[in-house]
Amino acid sequence: MGIESFQKKLGKNIAAVRKKVGLSQSELALRIDKDRQWMNYLEKGKGNPTIKTLYLIASELEVSLKTLLDFD
Repeated sequence: MGIESFQKKLGKNIAAVRKKVGLSQSELALRIDKDRQWMNYLEKGKGNPTIKTLYLIASELEVSLKTLLDFD
């Protein structure tokens, strides 16, 4: 899997979980100290979040990092 494919799958997973728990991009971004545009960029598969940011996203969504990184 190439990096672009990885980033797109990660973005889709984050968006799917975020929607499932009922948060908007703006709400999640605010909770992790980012802006909505950054969140949109990430969910479109163009962002390159740090492990700290992934941890914060997983924590706010109340899921494990494994859930965000599960590409099956």
